[in-house]
Amino acid sequence: MTIAQVTKGHGTANDFVLVHDPQCRESLDAETVRALTDRRRGVGGDGLIRVVRSAALAAGQNPEPEAQAAASAGAEWFMDYRNADGSIAEMCGNGVRVFAHYLVEKGLADPAAPLLVGTRGGVKIVTVVDDPTDARATGAAPAGAPWYRVDMGTWRMPGAGAELEERGADARVSTRGIEVGRPAVSVDMGNPHTVVALQSLDELIAADLGTAPAVDPAPPHGTNVEYIVVEADGDDDPRTGRLRMRVHERGVGETFACGTGACAAALAARFWAGAHGPVDWFVEQPGGTVRVEVDGSQVALSGPAVLVAEVVLTGR
Repeated sequence: MTIAQVTKGHGTANDFVLVHDPQCRESLDAETVRALTDRRRGVGGDGLIRVVRSAALAAGQNPEPEAQAAASAGAEWFMDYRNADGSIAEMCGNGVRVFAHYLVEKGLADPAAPLLVGTRGGVKIVTVVDDPTDARATGAAPAGAPWYRVDMGTWRMPGAGAELEERGADARVSTRGIEVGRPAVSVDMGNPHTVVALQSLDELIAADLGTAPAVDPAPPHGTNVEYIVVEADGDDDPRTGRLRMRVHERGVGETFACGTGACAAALAARFWAGAHGPVDWFVEQPGGTVRVEVDGSQVALSGPAVLVAEVVLTGR
């Protein structure tokens, strides 16, 4: 491993190790990723993000078509994201915000202009927005933590059709700590999600996410599993909703937050609520609150991003 310095950052406590490698000169094998994200022997993180130019990744030793597509679309920078176990991931909603904040803080992006970010889940448009919640007052984010809005693009429900409309589910999830399996719905955000609705906060707390839940039918490439409880949002606006969420991420385990998972959770909740369900959701996770806006086939995610430290690596 030749990496000498990394940055630690997080979005609603979903934390990442960021490697600045604009010309794609570092070899990020699974062993290196696991070493850096290890919470006892390394820097620690739910995942690793390589900050790389799209054109450089497209022309590297292992060229990626998504990077070439991003470069062609005008996205100078590409978020090369890896799970903590070293596996390659398509997208990370919290990671995109941290990635954008890193570029802004390093003077590599203009905070006053929309930023195009290449990902394996397509090009995402990121803008700086005002914090719409009282998260700073409650300590969920430090004072002054900027909020970023990510146009997450299109989404889909793989099981969409008459049967899903009739049953309201296309999968069943068995979870340690919950007595019986529960129906769930699959949501594709560029990465796979399975959303389970629970009856109460007691059930949400009781779920043991230290063990991977069993999903039937089992998705071929695994899935992130979100557990949600819909709550009263305290106002009379039918367009807004609020829910609590916990998540088990494939390749990681339980995390404090998941950006694409929050989007999937809001989309599933709206599906269950029907055509006139809320389109503007505040999703409260252990790591903090994010906002999900649904506009037809498009969805946007907003939340804070924080850079914690610059780390010089010495134990190589």
